[in-house]
Amino acid sequence: MLMDYGWLSVIPPLLAILLAITTRQVYISLFLGILVGWIILSDWSILTGLANSIDALINVFQSPGNTRVIIFCALIGALITLTQRSGGVKGFTDWIQGRNIARTPRGAAGLAGIMGFLIFIESSICCLISGSISRPLFERLKISREKLAYILDSTSAPNCILIPLNAWGAFVIGLLESEGVDGPINVFVRSIPLNFYAIFAILMVVFIIVTFRDFGPMKKAEERARKTGKTIADGATPMVSEEIISTEAKINVPYRAFNMILPVLTMMVMVPVGLYITGDGNITAGTGSTAVLWAVLAAIAIAGILPIIQKILSFKEVIDLSLKGIGGLIPLAIVMTLAFAIGDTTRELGTGVFVASLADDFLHPYYIAAIIFFLSAFIAFSTGTSWGVFAIMIPIAVPTALMMDISLPLCLAAVLGGGVFGDHVSPISDTTLVSSMAAASDHIDHVRTQLPYAMVAAVAAIIFFVLFGIILH
Repeated sequence: MLMDYGWLSVIPPLLAILLAITTRQVYISLFLGILVGWIILSDWSILTGLANSIDALINVFQSPGNTRVIIFCALIGALITLTQRSGGVKGFTDWIQGRNIARTPRGAAGLAGIMGFLIFIESSICCLISGSISRPLFERLKISREKLAYILDSTSAPNCILIPLNAWGAFVIGLLESEGVDGPINVFVRSIPLNFYAIFAILMVVFIIVTFRDFGPMKKAEERARKTGKTIADGATPMVSEEIISTEAKINVPYRAFNMILPVLTMMVMVPVGLYITGDGNITAGTGSTAVLWAVLAAIAIAGILPIIQKILSFKEVIDLSLKGIGGLIPLAIVMTLAFAIGDTTRELGTGVFVASLADDFLHPYYIAAIIFFLSAFIAFSTGTSWGVFAIMIPIAVPTALMMDISLPLCLAAVLGGGVFGDHVSPISDTTLVSSMAAASDHIDHVRTQLPYAMVAAVAAIIFFVLFGIILH
């Protein structure tokens, strides 16, 4: 039944993406994509489609996982305002500068990249922790927010998908188990060195950080920041309210890096603890969205208690700052709701299944891995989710690899790499949205400046998938 919509199923996500890029009106573009999708699903009845579109937005909150992620995104605003007002952020940046760490643009970019590599538990946490620490340094050194968003985005999902012992690895291994794959952990581990997109995306970040040689829209953004001191373009709309970003430390109080470091460490520690608890003692079986929500709540509690104990802030000030921070991130929560809703709409239309079925017309043993990569990327681009791609494509890639006697780890790597690439270049991706938010960058500017770098890594990946398709066949 889902296949009956055919090419019509591709129109809503592509419409939303194209409108978002051309008009820069993300909210309207996403809603129009949802509306067109439900008009198609409602036998072209505009009124019924409108009513169903509204229901689709409401139904997003029927999923506990979606609700936790949306709440988590809003709560991050409280953590930002508390750590800034208590002097934690200023204390940390002063501490970094005083020890000759990240005193140069290359050093600040390197610090952001290193933290991205080290924090591999969950992609959103990776972006948020690295962003919260790096953003003040980038502002001080006049590095564009677009570059920070790119570093955050390209050291989160690509890094997480190469690590078996996190929520990403657990999800993929679970999908392999459901397909009856013998030794799913072994297959996943063997796919890691073949996940060419993730590897090349990380190497691209390393190259940009070391050389600071940019191209495309990113070069223009860097020239703007360097020459004018504007880390964000005129007329751009950051994913975080400027009121939050501009929250200054309280005057006449000691600026302690501890007030930022301890909440951040709390968040880092609480993610694996949450995964362990929700997984009944098995960290790989835990619920990622629950662990992340617990982590940010614990971090906010610590960020609020510390300045009260030190008599920097009163209890009322902590509450007011928390509410101010949450309010500043309501726009992101709205975008996340719209992104989840359009993802649900594409599932109802069968967009992913239809695109995946197109592979039947182009199958060849030598090129199957490259084709799987391309299809996975297109589905992720259209739906804004890499995990959804894994759920759609792994059940297709596994039997295809077995029937055609193709390397299963190579086909799995093609699915995982394609999903991450499509997720990278899609403006409706939750990871891309979080990266924009963590860097306080304009979302569409982040997508535009990151695209050329992601494309270079993708082209290199396709070449290697074809090459290894021939070698391993």
